[in-house]
Amino acid sequence: MAAKKSISKKPVKKTTLKKKFDLQRFLHYFYWVLAIVSVLGAATVVGFYAGYNQAKEESASVISAHKQKQVTLQKQLKQLNNKTAKHEYGNMVKPPKAKVRAIPKTKMPKKGKLAIIFDDVSFSADVKHIKALGYPLTMSFLPPTKRHPHSAELAEKEPYYMVHLPMEAMNFHSPEKFTLLTTDSKETIVERIKQVKKWFPKVKFINNHTGSKFTSDPEAMNKLIFALRLEKIGFIDSRTTAKTVAEKVMKRYKMPYYTRDIFLDHDDDVDAIKKQIKKAIRVANKYGKCIAICHPHKATLKALRESKELFEGVELVRIDKLTKG
Repeated sequence: MAAKKSISKKPVKKTTLKKKFDLQRFLHYFYWVLAIVSVLGAATVVGFYAGYNQAKEESASVISAHKQKQVTLQKQLKQLNNKTAKHEYGNMVKPPKAKVRAIPKTKMPKKGKLAIIFDDVSFSADVKHIKALGYPLTMSFLPPTKRHPHSAELAEKEPYYMVHLPMEAMNFHSPEKFTLLTTDSKETIVERIKQVKKWFPKVKFINNHTGSKFTSDPEAMNKLIFALRLEKIGFIDSRTTAKTVAEKVMKRYKMPYYTRDIFLDHDDDVDAIKKQIKKAIRVANKYGKCIAICHPHKATLKALRESKELFEGVELVRIDKLTKG
């Protein structure tokens, strides 16, 4: 039998074994590190999603609670409004809507002008009492006669005055001397007005004393206005009759027409005069101006003294401020 060949093994070098052992050891640590990193990464991911979901749930819970709180508050507010509405508006749940109204653009009301003329002024006592009132009033003086010889002299001491010219009435009781009559001629009336101008050189206006018959006569008034125009004197109609033709005649002569609006002391009583004063103020404020006539009677003077507060609602003026003449 043939003898077996013996196989001899080459000896392994120590260096090769050491490299192999180092590689295995490295791989062993590497796998462990990789496993640990994987576990940590997975844990992180799981924790992130878990935390996110938890935070999401908590946020949703907070939002839901806030919404629920708002709903509750709105319900409470609605209930409170309903109670208030019922309390203020009876059975109505909601108050009615306010109507929108345009605010008118208004100006401050302007005071009207009131001119008060005192007729029949003849004596120094009349002038004294009228001036003592302290108002801007107009005195109309009767022409001088034996009964009141100084009327013209008293007038000339005043800065402004009128003449109260006597004219024929329907019913005469005690006519003044040289009263103008409807039967007077044109020349007579012209001379009479010239004499008035001599007595009262500053006169701008005359008004009639009585004169219900004269001022309702067209022919007589034509003579008078013709004479007044010659002397540049205006006429204020005392309007002692509703049948006066003064306005028509003055328009014919192209002269401005002024007339009495209110008699203050037709009734010689203090309370009655105060009522007329109030009426005159209303007329002045409504139409812008008013001419009132009165007399230097005790009751009239007293009523005017006691009407200072009333006159605060109107502009008291002399007649020249109202007529510009």
